[in-house]
Amino acid sequence: MKTVYSRLLLFALFLTFDLIMFGAFVRITDAGLGCPDWPGCYGKATPLGALDSIRAEAAVRPDGPVTVFKAWVEMLHRYIAAGLGLIVIGLAVAATRARRDPAVKRPPGVWLAWFTLAWIILQGAFGALTVTLKLQPAIVTAHLLGGMVLFGLLVAQWSRIAGPTVMHDAQPLRLLAWVALAVLFVQIALGGWVSTNYATLACQSFPGCQGQWWPPMDFARGFELWRPLGVSADGRALPFQALTAIHMVHRLWAGLAFLLIGWLAVRALSTPAVRLYGQLLLALLALQALTGLTNVFLDWPLVAAVAHTGGAAGLLGVVLVVAFASAVPSPARPAESRFGHTPQPDAPPRQAASTLRA
Repeated sequence: MKTVYSRLLLFALFLTFDLIMFGAFVRITDAGLGCPDWPGCYGKATPLGALDSIRAEAAVRPDGPVTVFKAWVEMLHRYIAAGLGLIVIGLAVAATRARRDPAVKRPPGVWLAWFTLAWIILQGAFGALTVTLKLQPAIVTAHLLGGMVLFGLLVAQWSRIAGPTVMHDAQPLRLLAWVALAVLFVQIALGGWVSTNYATLACQSFPGCQGQWWPPMDFARGFELWRPLGVSADGRALPFQALTAIHMVHRLWAGLAFLLIGWLAVRALSTPAVRLYGQLLLALLALQALTGLTNVFLDWPLVAAVAHTGGAAGLLGVVLVVAFASAVPSPARPAESRFGHTPQPDAPPRQAASTLRA
């Protein structure tokens, strides 16, 4: 049972990571409205059945959001998401059955598995709203964040079964890991806001922007959350200064995120239990710096933009694993292994085979 659960969980992690990156591909290729209804495409299960409607729309608006290519991109994203949903249902059922199996000493977390299922249903609802509300930035950003939370929930499930609950020499990293995780999550939200508002190219230089250290910015309109794409709540076109503000806030917060995660990585390198994760964090930070600068200097190339989103998900997963590894165990019972073994106290020393004679 546990082997089946582990394999399903690994596949679910792979699909979720794939969906996060593929979602970025959908967004950057403007394919989010490739099928402007939900869950089908012009009421059909696949774009093949909707070719006439797609081609008619593309003929009227050749540069519009609906083309055959974009329809397939959008629907492929939905198909993968649906498959992931079925796998998460399987995980919840497998976790429940393992809980009832007395042979499994440490079953997967049942409540966590079912909460993950509830969360992916919510994600599906946000996916529908993303289409029906015509890519409203707040909804698209929330959908991205929901995907990251889903990835984190699956990482939590894997951390529960894959190794020791607590690595005692990693406990000093606990506060730093959780603070870094919170800062990273805000940074991902800001990055999503940049992407969904297409503000990446508002600054095409670094470290300055538009030839200035502090260019003109409109924070009020830039961070007006509930509004359609490209316009303010009053219906006016979103000014360029608002896009600049969105970009600059993301860039400045990235500095804080790099400092904290870099510090966590350096601390992890000196901690044997999590040294590998420290190396991964440094590699992912380098990837994020490289792809972020590539987006600025090379006009937001597709590969770099998708990799930047994937790097953010990778950072989230690794920081989360370090945070779990540094958690303080309950004083009521010894730390248990996720493989089901409970460490036993050292056996008392052997008594002497004979006593001293008088």
